Amino acid sequence: MTFQDQIVPGPQRDFIGYGRNKPRVEWPGSAAVAVNFCIAYEEGAERSRPSGDDRGESLGGVYPIGETHRDLAVETLFEYGSRAGIWRLAELLDEHDIPATLFAAAVALERNAEVSAWVRERQHDICCHGWRWSEPWLLDEDEERRRIALAVDSVTRTTGRRPIGWRSRTGASVNTRRLLIEEGGFLYDSDSYNDDLPHFPKDAGGHLVVPYTLTYTEGKLVQPLGYTSPTDFWETCRLGLDELRREGKAGFPKMMSIGLHPRHTGQAGRMAGLRSFVEYALQQGDVWFARREDIARHWIENHTKFKVDA
Repeated sequence: MTFQDQIVPGPQRDFIGYGRNKPRVEWPGSAAVAVNFCIAYEEGAERSRPSGDDRGESLGGVYPIGETHRDLAVETLFEYGSRAGIWRLAELLDEHDIPATLFAAAVALERNAEVSAWVRERQHDICCHGWRWSEPWLLDEDEERRRIALAVDSVTRTTGRRPIGWRSRTGASVNTRRLLIEEGGFLYDSDSYNDDLPHFPKDAGGHLVVPYTLTYTEGKLVQPLGYTSPTDFWETCRLGLDELRREGKAGFPKMMSIGLHPRHTGQAGRMAGLRSFVEYALQQGDVWFARREDIARHWIENHTKFKVDA
């Protein structure tokens, strides 16, 4: 008897993917690896009492205030990201003319016109991170649909371009992908951690998934038992890049997502680690720094042969 999953709402699970038939991908310029810097811009869209929420965000601090009072420490930690941290990231990317993707919650962009202007001027793309930085699995279907529409309208107003990608906070609801397809303007979502390459899920009608990763995200710098030094994290990224480049030069290029939070990486000591990684990657000569939109469009235009339900 073969074990089978029960029929439940949401995407089907796929344990096989590309399997042993690894795609021979061709990135622009014959790059060995595509690197996408993903800036999680959430500041001002998180839970807070001033925003009308019944409790504020928690960072798992040693002295939590609880759910009955404003936690000014947490509020100002988020503010650091939008006031200072984002501009350290911006200056480094501008210095080397590197494109990036903002996993931006729409309300966070509304609250900082200067960041929205920087996005427009440098033509970075937005992979929408929700209307606010909230948990979609707690929303009913109608409310989630409403918030997707609010997010699209908001990002279009603040940046001048509608978002064509989506990434939920931590995880999507069982309805999210279907609602994105229903909305009609999204090329891809990044609500998956299941591969090193984009793919077309069997049950998504040609909708593309551009997977993300929690391995190369510096959120671990502030989590218990995570990285204690920026060097640990950026060394992990460097070794990951080396291995992916080795695979790419052997004929099987992959993509690498690197997650950055302005309130974390934007601290000076951590920026030094990021700078060292950027300079190392630039020296290799076979790394394609790309926006997530660029990767998605390239895949759709050049690799539809991998569309399993075409």
